[in-house]
Amino acid sequence: MTLTIPVLTDVHLITCIVQRGRADAVVQAAIEAGAEGATIHFARGTGLREKLGLLAVAVNAEKEVISIAVSRDQLNYVFERMFLAGKLDTPGMGFMYVTPVERAATHIPPEILEKLIGER
Repeated sequence: MTLTIPVLTDVHLITCIVQRGRADAVVQAAIEAGAEGATIHFARGTGLREKLGLLAVAVNAEKEVISIAVSRDQLNYVFERMFLAGKLDTPGMGFMYVTPVERAATHIPPEILEKLIGER
């Protein structure tokens, strides 16, 4: 028996690091923009921002890290919506970046797979 793995090559990973409690709003914006889902995990960070709190009180170092895989066609729109939802234009709110994914694999329903093969 030969196993055929459908490999996706048009995938980018958006990683967004936000203050704890902001991830739900960012994920909701990404889904409304067309993302299929997200992975969220907790992290702790350090850096200059933690020393800049009001009256020298440290800014919370607990973060939420959001990872979302999207196609090249979706990338800019989803990225923009996540940026706005996370209020990343505000100092200390977070950081976001994109990583190209060389190959990705997951279950693809047969009807979608046939459509993708037919478009080649």
